[in-house]
Amino acid sequence: MTPKNAVVARHRIIVVDDHPLFRKGVIQMLSQEPDLEVRAEAEDSRTALDLMRRTPIDLAIVDIGLHGSTNGIELTKSIKAEHPKLPVLVLSMHDESLYAQRALRAGASGYLMKREALDSVISAVRSVLEGDIYVSPMMSKRMIAEHVGASGHTESPVEKLTDRELEVLQLIGEGNEVRGIAEKLHVSAKTVEAHRAHIKEKLSFSNAREVARFAVQWVDSQR
Repeated sequence: MTPKNAVVARHRIIVVDDHPLFRKGVIQMLSQEPDLEVRAEAEDSRTALDLMRRTPIDLAIVDIGLHGSTNGIELTKSIKAEHPKLPVLVLSMHDESLYAQRALRAGASGYLMKREALDSVISAVRSVLEGDIYVSPMMSKRMIAEHVGASGHTESPVEKLTDRELEVLQLIGEGNEVRGIAEKLHVSAKTVEAHRAHIKEKLSFSNAREVARFAVQWVDSQR
């Protein structure tokens, strides 16, 4: 039994999300737990990595869509490269059927959609801190079924894309031109055009206009 005046060890957390209101809401919710403490917050990958180099952290909670050139999947890879033992929980508005396994492959220990109940966030945080993998029950069943080869799941064409190609598709769907995408990703316009060509080939489109039309529809479906 814990003595009444004993100091409870607190897990130190960084929250990385580019939506200020949502970020503040998550921080407020976590701060109500006696054993959780938000030590840092950021809206982009560069700031997050800089803070994590200077601040002891036990868990990173990361959104997929972030300000700047690096999304949450790429940030997760960078975090695991610098802090291999640090657990990462991805908390995102994006459909888990497309992004959960990408996040786990990048090194995340869990994936939770923002539309889940707030109680699920605390459960996910505690699960990941204990060293477990956290995904929704539905996603867990799907992953197990796929592992044993009996999922019955029809793969979305978008699942064929690499993480970077998916990011380019997202940016196209948000109305960005090639030059603008190149600036956001800090790559050349030719590199973006190459990614777009791969997207066109993998999704069996005839031209860039068809890619753009599909990208807009796909982005709308994710909202």
